Amino acid sequence: MKPHLLKLSTGGPLQSFSIRQDTVPYINNRWHYHPEVELIHIKKGEGLQFVGDSIQRFASDELLLIGSNLSHYWRFDEAYFGDAPPVKADIRVAHFSEKFWGDQFLRLPENALLKSLLERAKLGLRIVGPTKVAVGQLLEECLLAEGTKKIILLLQILDLTAKCQQVQELSSLGFKDLPENAEEGRINRIYEYSFANFKNRIETEKIAEVAHLSTNSFCRYFKSKTGKTYSQFLMELRVGQACKLIRENRLDMKRICFESGFHNLTSFHKSFKSATGKTPLHYQQEFFNKK
Repeated sequence: MKPHLLKLSTGGPLQSFSIRQDTVPYINNRWHYHPEVELIHIKKGEGLQFVGDSIQRFASDELLLIGSNLSHYWRFDEAYFGDAPPVKADIRVAHFSEKFWGDQFLRLPENALLKSLLERAKLGLRIVGPTKVAVGQLLEECLLAEGTKKIILLLQILDLTAKCQQVQELSSLGFKDLPENAEEGRINRIYEYSFANFKNRIETEKIAEVAHLSTNSFCRYFKSKTGKTYSQFLMELRVGQACKLIRENRLDMKRICFESGFHNLTSFHKSFKSATGKTPLHYQQEFFNKK
């Protein structure tokens, strides 16, 4: 899927950065990138999250910092769309240029941690723990603030995040993002076919045909563009679906295994633990014990 370059508004001639609240997820539901840094707090919403080469489920109360020009995509679940969706999204998102405060600001010795944070954000960061709560509250204030107070609140947010020890990097260190002039449509065809058919067996020959490549060329092409093999990508897509079904708590594990595209329980358990670090049962227990 070719990421779209989005041209973001700073919010008006009297604002140096933007912050907004979204209650419908359409604007986030595409693969895109932009030169601005993005801080997003998904207060309410669930779906599949793509940040660079990372694919994971996201749930309500996620806080992420996405660095400049890092492609990302919040694929909200189908329940959030339609004329009368049964559930509503609630999102706070801020966008700012790394240099909106001037060329010299990040070179100040006092801002070494802040500069390091923005460099790390180029892999995508998830913020957890007490810092997530504090940043979420400050984002609420920033949404309503005006003038200098708004800039002060953004700096407080970034200062807290830079000092946070509970930060998870999302993309791998070896990830290389797609160039802007990537071949039009090819990655898009691969992704869309995979989304539509991941519950079934997808042979390498078939997905190579979708990409209009030979089998060997497809394997090299996909690895060069995403940093992972197609089988790794497909496994993560299926595990993401399994996480969603476990959280919905409507099916037994055997049904979840097959509804997620796995064809035997052994493969399901092995892949799930490889992707999440937990067995499906442990993931289920941990999720419902937190509620």
